[in-house]
Amino acid sequence: MSGKRLLAIHAHPDDESSKGAATMAKYVAEGNRVKVLTCTDGQRGDILNPAMDRPGVLENIMKVREEEMARAAAALGVEHEWLGYADSGLPQGDPLPPLPEGCFALEDSDTVCRDVVRVIREFRPHVIITYDENGGYPHPDHLKVHEVSMLAWERAGDPDYAPELGEAWTPLKLYYSHGFILQRMKLLHGMLLERGVKSPYGMMIQRWEGNQADIMGRVTTRIECSAYFGQRAAALTAHATQIDPAGAFLASPVEDQQRAWPTEEFELAASRVPADTPETDLFAGIDGAEKTAPAKEK
Repeated sequence: MSGKRLLAIHAHPDDESSKGAATMAKYVAEGNRVKVLTCTDGQRGDILNPAMDRPGVLENIMKVREEEMARAAAALGVEHEWLGYADSGLPQGDPLPPLPEGCFALEDSDTVCRDVVRVIREFRPHVIITYDENGGYPHPDHLKVHEVSMLAWERAGDPDYAPELGEAWTPLKLYYSHGFILQRMKLLHGMLLERGVKSPYGMMIQRWEGNQADIMGRVTTRIECSAYFGQRAAALTAHATQIDPAGAFLASPVEDQQRAWPTEEFELAASRVPADTPETDLFAGIDGAEKTAPAKEK
């Protein structure tokens, strides 16, 4: 074991499998500890796989999603913890309906921050992965994850903040995951069309071209993790209620994904150790760093 630790903070069960999954599997295989913190129970997630739209699934959706998450974590080799908040659901309509009472997005941010700080102080990660200020996409739970992650990043190392939550621990680097890259999708789309196979990417490309075209401009760190794309696919498949085998996540064979785009992308949002970008390792600069290193923006 290298002694390095990575904490990935996610909103729902399945988010960990579509955002940085192969990177996490790679670091586990290399002897590091990786933990996924899932903030909500996923109870309001739609059943997106027609094969799972059958009696007994929706009625027991929380148990089903717990089992799916356990299989996904096993596929990636990661540790896992639930934070225990209620899924807010994705409001739809015009005007948007109010969020359900008691949901994660409406929880007091300071209260949620305390829960995240507790996990940070117990697990003592050197690196944290979370969502950007847009939540990756503007789901209310993703936006909440960003907010509380940034609060916890600042407070976990302060010995005067909530000492009852454990000994202070200062994470050294914080990243935003950028799991949906338009250029990658275009390459996979073209490969399917060249083969004469119907592509599910066309509508997604049209929808994202307006607001996702420049996301690569934010990327600071690319992790070569193609050897772990099979584990990523297994983790996605584990979330059978959420991932349609005929949909975009699994439309391209692992071999096509490895050939077209062998990396996963991240943005170094904050660092307390010297960091030279572009990077190829989330742990770059960690070796020899003091856990109480002075804050330093990238």
